[in-house]
Amino acid sequence: MRSVPSLRHTIADDIRNKISTGRFKAGERLPSEAQLASNYKVSTATLRSALAVLHGEGLVEKIHGKGNFIRYPLRRITYVGGGLTPRTEPSAESALCVSIRATNLQAHGQLIGLLGVSASSPLTEFHCLSHQGNAVHSLARIYVPRDLSPTDVPAESHSYEGVEAKLAKLRPPLAEVRERISARPPTQEETTTLRISSALAVLAITRVASDHTGRVVEAAHLVLPGDRADALFTTHYMPHQRTSGQ
Repeated sequence: MRSVPSLRHTIADDIRNKISTGRFKAGERLPSEAQLASNYKVSTATLRSALAVLHGEGLVEKIHGKGNFIRYPLRRITYVGGGLTPRTEPSAESALCVSIRATNLQAHGQLIGLLGVSASSPLTEFHCLSHQGNAVHSLARIYVPRDLSPTDVPAESHSYEGVEAKLAKLRPPLAEVRERISARPPTQEETTTLRISSALAVLAITRVASDHTGRVVEAAHLVLPGDRADALFTTHYMPHQRTSGQ
């Protein structure tokens, strides 16, 4: 016997169909949850459960204080091992922008062990948020010792390439880059910032770069939505060289 679809999946199917046929367009605000519940003749709890299905699929996003909106088609994000920022698939649509906020702070909590510094050591944090229009794509926090941070970076910037070039000039040559990747539930802040469902896993990347003395010269936390992120690592092998006489 075929099982009867639950009310929440029936509602989710109907809204999904309206999205695919263009009756609900990308960026459009859905009717209020109370209005939708009345239209479908269900409780608000059942309606919210149906919307949660669509949130998890990345079709609908809930913006705090504004309501539920149809999401724009998702662009895939590829994190290339050894790189600081994720890349997106080429698109004819508007370019991906990065908003950067620079803040001076002192080492505390997990930052002490991550950078191998003493408590209250001076650091600079670069808070990077990539987005295309109103669609947020990824979040990154980059930490560098204050003496390796350029002094001419504005508090608010929209060019990561410029900031990265300034960091590279002050940074000593890298000897090692360690990256740890894990899938985990998003924090409440990540849910709000990335506009994703709390049920959707994120790809969390911790990147630590050190110089030949073992000093950590840069550490980064990157968070990518799990419904659109891939990680790519390429290993280059040197050709085997035969020694003389073999």
